[in-house]
Amino acid sequence: MNITHTVVTGAAGGIGRALAAGLRATGAHVVLADIDAAGLAAASAELEADAVPTDVADPAAMEALAAAAPGADLVCLNAGIVGRDLGAPWEVSDDDWDRVFAVNVGGVRNGLRAFVPRLLAAGRPAHILVTASLAGLVTFPGGGAYAASKHAVVALAEQAALALEGTPVGVTLLCPALVRTAMSPRGEGPAVIADAALAAVREGRFVVTPDEWRAAVSHRADRLASGARPETPSPA
Repeated sequence: MNITHTVVTGAAGGIGRALAAGLRATGAHVVLADIDAAGLAAASAELEADAVPTDVADPAAMEALAAAAPGADLVCLNAGIVGRDLGAPWEVSDDDWDRVFAVNVGGVRNGLRAFVPRLLAAGRPAHILVTASLAGLVTFPGGGAYAASKHAVVALAEQAALALEGTPVGVTLLCPALVRTAMSPRGEGPAVIADAALAAVREGRFVVTPDEWRAAVSHRADRLASGARPETPSPA
């Protein structure tokens, strides 16, 4: 698809900023959104892109963002947080559960609610890129609320793709492993992840996940279907 007008949430840094940079390099008009006002202003100045300070957990803020980008043909619902507690589920505080789900799951839900009706009403080819995580496809012993939230994000993206089948609006689900961002000092560079995601959007592919983890994703599904107990996953 030809991408000309885009929106990127979580654009102040990490994958979001890399997505915005990749899109600007192609000449696309980009609207940046983030709750980090200082980081958003810096990204906006660097990329010469419009900026709309946005808390994705707030439905009204996402409606305002959608209204500020009426011609969008690519919406990147990318904003996310890790949370403070990364242990077993019972070790995670109530505040952490609430905030992580409000941003990670609520941000996608609010984005779909704000943008999908507008994209459908426009009646032209458009696409939604949802950033989840490898932690949404396989399950590790820890991960706190983050892991559970990303499993929910995967389900939301799948639901959206199924519901939008036969319309001009497509969906791509990004599920990277570790990425070097404010969330992690280790992993792949965000530009590499962004490039892979945008290539998948242009090709109309649904899921983007590391090649070395595909066998683990398939193995998990087979174990669950067989009734076997879960096991800690590892790459091929």
